[in-house]
Amino acid sequence: MKVLFMGTPDFAVSSLEAIIGAGHDLVGVVTQPDKVKGRGGKISFPAIKEAALAHNLTVYQPSRVRDSEFIEIIRDLDPEVIVVAAFGQLLPKELLDMPLYGCINVHASLLPKYRGAAPIQAAIINGEKESGITIMHMDVKLDTGDMILQESIPLAEDETGGSLHDKLASLGARLIVEALDKLKEGTAKRIPQDESQATYVKMLDKKMGYIDFAKPAIDIERMIRGLNPWPSAYTKLKGKTLKIWRAEVIEYNSNARPGELVELTKDYFVVMTGKDALIIKELQLEGKKRMPCDAFLRGYPIEKGTILA
Repeated sequence: MKVLFMGTPDFAVSSLEAIIGAGHDLVGVVTQPDKVKGRGGKISFPAIKEAALAHNLTVYQPSRVRDSEFIEIIRDLDPEVIVVAAFGQLLPKELLDMPLYGCINVHASLLPKYRGAAPIQAAIINGEKESGITIMHMDVKLDTGDMILQESIPLAEDETGGSLHDKLASLGARLIVEALDKLKEGTAKRIPQDESQATYVKMLDKKMGYIDFAKPAIDIERMIRGLNPWPSAYTKLKGKTLKIWRAEVIEYNSNARPGELVELTKDYFVVMTGKDALIIKELQLEGKKRMPCDAFLRGYPIEKGTILA
């Protein structure tokens, strides 16, 4: 099939590689514009652009996919299907209606749950037992189209945003190839989503990672895992940002304030929360490397009763 691929971050790379490996004709790859990063003004390419160039594919980087000039470029490419995976822009109806087989999306949740920009992290933060991939027909609204394929995977007890990202990227790569085969054969299903079960999640922001120790320990621990590796969960220790990378929930009763260090050993410290407490296992102080708690305690003086806030 003549495929136009649209994607931006690492998550989309596995799907692009799988489509190439399946022998489809990639007429082009569309991704977001390059970004300037760091004080040196270095140009950073989207992950999909790096992958596409490695395969000598033509890359398009429109600021707005709804611009008439870009739409005419796609019309000239004449794709049979447009595949979208974490692209970052909504497609206008003119593009959605253009390909023979329409536009299909690789979405990292079990739709209709967790429509939107951060479904991977939301599944962990909300304590879900499973997540998965949905391959869906696209329409003009966000993640509302009919489903073609859906497959779930269980979440590990220590699942992080990073580990689930990699699992779902791999699953999405397999399912998108299967979906393209079904489209070509005329056997692709159109399964409507149950709107009564729909939920939305907004785009990740660094501010989301601030830890409110008044919340139950189990909620904080899930957030720590869900926001690992980005944007990460953090608090403040003596005015410096302290990222918490790994923690364990323990039952604990105390009159201590939320955020107070209630126990301190040579290997770890325990922080009081709104319900129960957290054993801090891995952390990173501002300006320092990420490290196990015991290594941190050997080099940084901290006392019982210290408040993280």
